[in-house]
Amino acid sequence: MRILIDIGHPGHVHLFKNFAHEMQKKGHEFLFTCREKEFEIELLKTAGLRFVSFGKKYNTTLGKLFGLLKFDVLEIIQGLKFRPDVFMSHGSPYAAHASAILRKPHISMEDSGNWEQMRLYLPFTSCVLTPDVLFEDLGEKQIRYQSYHELAYLHPKYFNATGNYNSILKLSPNDKYVILRFVSWNASHDKGQKGFSEKEKSKIIDYLASRYKIFITSEGYLPKKYNQYKIKISPEEIHEVLAGAEFFIGEGATMAAESGVLGTPSIYVNSIRRSYNEDQEKYGLVFNFQNEKGVLEKIKEIEKIPDLKKTFAKRRQKLLKNKINLTAFLVWFVENYPQSKKVIFDNPKIQFEYK
Repeated sequence: MRILIDIGHPGHVHLFKNFAHEMQKKGHEFLFTCREKEFEIELLKTAGLRFVSFGKKYNTTLGKLFGLLKFDVLEIIQGLKFRPDVFMSHGSPYAAHASAILRKPHISMEDSGNWEQMRLYLPFTSCVLTPDVLFEDLGEKQIRYQSYHELAYLHPKYFNATGNYNSILKLSPNDKYVILRFVSWNASHDKGQKGFSEKEKSKIIDYLASRYKIFITSEGYLPKKYNQYKIKISPEEIHEVLAGAEFFIGEGATMAAESGVLGTPSIYVNSIRRSYNEDQEKYGLVFNFQNEKGVLEKIKEIEKIPDLKKTFAKRRQKLLKNKINLTAFLVWFVENYPQSKKVIFDNPKIQFEYK
C-alpha cells in the first residue's frame, strides 16, 4: 500500500510517525507533504520520514485563499508522482481535494471540530476518525474511538520519559521548572478568540519566576522582556521536558493535552474549548479556563497538592486504563480499509482489542 499523508502542524508529525513506522515494517510506502509553519521539517527529518515541503504558509486572509489553490495544485502533482492508494491527514483540505481529483480515498483524523476547516474537506473525505469525546457530530462519515491523538505518540508503548530533562534544559538536578506556551492567534479558528492579556501574562510570569525556572515556547513573536525565558531545545525533546515539569500553563490545546497524558499538571487558557482537554479534566490532569480569570489561584492551589508528581502519575494511569492505543488501532484500520470501515460500524467494541 502507498500512503500520502499531508501535515498541517508539528503535532501532526507526532500523530502519524509511529503509524508510518509500524506500517513500513509491513512493507507499506509513505510520502509526507507539508508547509513550513514551525518545526514540521525538523520533526520529519528526525523521524526519518520521506517528505516534500511546499514552502511557507500564508497568514493573511488573501494569502490563505491563494494558498488553498496553490497547495491544492502542489498536492495533486505529488499525488500524480507518488500514486498513493490512500490519502491521510488531520483535516487537510489539500489532501481531501487531491484525493477527490485522483479518485482515491481520504481518511482524515479530527479532534478540533473547526467547522471553517471541516467545510473544506468533509465533502471530499471518505471517513473521519475522531475521539469519542468530540463535541461535534460529523454525520455518517464519523468513526469515534476511545482515545486522544496525543496517545498515538505518548502512549507508554511509544514514549517513556528518561528523566533526562534537567540535563536537556541545563539545570541542576534539584531545580524545579515550569513550561509556558503562547500561541500566535494567526490560525483561521483563532479569529476573535483570546487567552492571556499582556498584563496577566506578566503577572503570572513574575510570580512563577520567583519560585521556579521558567521556559517559554511561543508560536509567534515573543516580547524582548521574555527572551531570557525562551526555551532552546530540539523540537523532538519537548515531550521529555513536559514530562519533567512541575506544571504546564499555556494557550495551546495540544501541548496542554500532551502534558496531561504525561501526568504533568496542565492549565489550558483559551476561549476555544477542546473536548479532549475537558475530558482530561475529569481525571484531574488538565484544568480548563476560557479566560485568564482564576488562573493564578489555580496555580497556587496545585502547588499545595502533596507529592504532586506521584499524585498526577496515579491520575495518568487511571486515564490510560480507559483509552486505546491509537497507533495500533490505526494500523489495523488502514491496512484493512475499506472493509475495516464496515467492521467498526457494525462492532465499535473491536477497537478495545488495541490497548
